[in-house]
Amino acid sequence: MTSAAWWPRRRPPRRDVLCAAGLCAAGVLLFAVGLYDSRIGHPALLLVPLAVAVGADLLRGTAPLLALCVGVAAVTADALLGGSIGTWLVFTDLLYAACLYGPRRVATWLLRGSVLLTVATVVAMLIVLQDQSWRLVIQGSVVLGGLAALTTVVPASTGEVVRHHRDRAAEHREHARQVARLAELDHRAAVAAERARMARELHDLVANHLSAIAIQSTAALRVATDSPELMAETMGVIRENSVQGLAEMRAMIGLLRDTDAAEEPVASPGMAGVPALVDAARRDGLRVDLHPYEVGGPLPASVELAGYRIVQESLTNALKHARPGPAEVRLTRTAEALSVLVSTPLRDAIDAVPGAGAGLVGMRERATLLGGTLTAGPEDGHWVVRACLPLTPRKES
Repeated sequence: MTSAAWWPRRRPPRRDVLCAAGLCAAGVLLFAVGLYDSRIGHPALLLVPLAVAVGADLLRGTAPLLALCVGVAAVTADALLGGSIGTWLVFTDLLYAACLYGPRRVATWLLRGSVLLTVATVVAMLIVLQDQSWRLVIQGSVVLGGLAALTTVVPASTGEVVRHHRDRAAEHREHARQVARLAELDHRAAVAAERARMARELHDLVANHLSAIAIQSTAALRVATDSPELMAETMGVIRENSVQGLAEMRAMIGLLRDTDAAEEPVASPGMAGVPALVDAARRDGLRVDLHPYEVGGPLPASVELAGYRIVQESLTNALKHARPGPAEVRLTRTAEALSVLVSTPLRDAIDAVPGAGAGLVGMRERATLLGGTLTAGPEDGHWVVRACLPLTPRKES
């Protein structure tokens, strides 16, 4: 039980002040019209318990249990002096506030106590009036029992009902905040995943052509004065890679833009483009043998794109790091998966290049997203990339 229910820690809110003022005005008005009748002394004495109860009503929201205890004392004094409607009205508001703002356990006991008090009042009347006529017994029991229920059970049950609805509303608000927070986290995760996917696509898209351009540019600088024919051939390869890179970049940007519904979507690269990748690598000076798989029906679009990008990145790395010698691209398809193997001669010492390692990370991410695996490392003087891409998503156990 919190001490705030017994002792106020802040000023009464305006709502409580207005409520106390209204009940005080109602009590004074009842006194002015002559409805107060004191058994002891002047009827004005009944204004004292009313003033005490109204003062306690100022604490109905800040210290509801303290206010109820003061209200019980005031209504007891009022009953001894003769009883007044105004003080009992204030008491019902104090009981309602204690059930609404007080601790839940106390509110439950107050409701039970109100019911027991009403039952006890009816039983007491039956005992006191047992020698009277049955009509008088019934009338007295109904009147006093109804008054007891009206002043105790009704405000206590009303406070409990309002409290229940208030708690339910708070739970719904908290649930709505949690749902909004989860939606925000999902949105951030989706944005992060999309940014990672775009980063992989842009890396695979640009690295291949720029690497080829860099290599051919170096060769062009070496043969610029010695062999005009070789220089022209090298510049042609550079131009071809530049044009292809621009075309793929334009297609990528077209996917990111808001296009009209009438425009046809840009097709994603797939395994059908692997021979073109191998031909381009051969033109760039890499000896590559391609062993394609037998066509057995279309592949899923995600597997097509992942396989294409893995071959593309592997050949790009071979252009930058491989020593002269034969390379191999082997594609194998089964009923369950597409296997990709790219083997290139491994240079004894590899020069570090800016951004090295990003392509390998991207290839692993592509395979992992499909539920597959990817390994890359040296084997018998070759750098071997192996990828297994399932044709159907793996079911989580």
